[in-house]
Amino acid sequence: MTEPAPLQSPKSAQKAPKRAEMKVRPTAPILPSANIQGNALMVVIAIMAFLACLTLGGVSMVRATAASWESQISREITIQIKPDDGLDMEKALNQARDTAMTFVGTKSAQIVDEAATARLLEPWLGAGLDIKELPVPRLVIVTIDEYNPPDFDAMRALLKDNIPQSSLDDHRTWVDRLVSMAHTTVMIGTGVLLLVFSAMVLTVVFATRGALSGNRHIVEVLHFVGAESSFVATEFQKHFLKISLKGSAVGSALAALFFLMAGFLQSHTIATPQTDQATALFGTFSVGALGYAGIFATMIVIALLTTVTARLTVMRTIYEIDTLRSDPTRADGLAN
Repeated sequence: MTEPAPLQSPKSAQKAPKRAEMKVRPTAPILPSANIQGNALMVVIAIMAFLACLTLGGVSMVRATAASWESQISREITIQIKPDDGLDMEKALNQARDTAMTFVGTKSAQIVDEAATARLLEPWLGAGLDIKELPVPRLVIVTIDEYNPPDFDAMRALLKDNIPQSSLDDHRTWVDRLVSMAHTTVMIGTGVLLLVFSAMVLTVVFATRGALSGNRHIVEVLHFVGAESSFVATEFQKHFLKISLKGSAVGSALAALFFLMAGFLQSHTIATPQTDQATALFGTFSVGALGYAGIFATMIVIALLTTVTARLTVMRTIYEIDTLRSDPTRADGLAN
């Protein structure tokens, strides 16, 4: 009989060598993390993001300026009295002001005096102008409630009956033009954004197909050994997500920096002809918190759009590979 093996003491059991743990080697990505094609695509996405954010900020500024103009115009109407022989201008101005104040919806009325009228004409007729020597119309500016405006037709008719030389301008024509301009600007900006996004999608499609062509043998081997299409698509999706996030972040940051620098330069060059003209056309070069939120949202949309485009392109390409594999005649024709 064989003797039983002696029992090991706890100390000897602790001194026994431990079995080496198995280390799992991390799998390398299908696509290299950085290459010339990826860097070029990142630059293209950065340019597209910069143009998209610039367009979005420009549309926001023009809309804000147009809304400010519309609000200012909607709050005031103008009564104009033309000089005439035998007309007491001061009496007519006071009468026009009192007539306007009798209507519900008017808040105040102010007569533009001779000095203010001369200042209005100074850019065309020069300084030191004597209003009494020229047949210059006089104005009464009436402030109204823009949410509850008075009856302009009734006011115009009453003014015409009391003062035949008077005319009422409610600025409706200018308001309609500003609204049309704002809508046109939004449409143009939307069209530019769609073009930028379309160009970016096409660029990502070509870049994804190029990456698939360069790594087609790897994709086919993985697919042959049983890798799901979703697995391969996820690998490409991660690769292009990193590229799109970097590119869109750089482009969006440059656009935000552009608006910050433009606003800084505008605030430090006030009262110059160039700045006055730019301010009159575009308003202040400041998109505000909402504008910067829109720039950040544009960055996210570009990254998601790039990722989804890459995934759909990979899935479509793998489907074409499966179609060719299941159709030997077509595969032989392509090989020849």
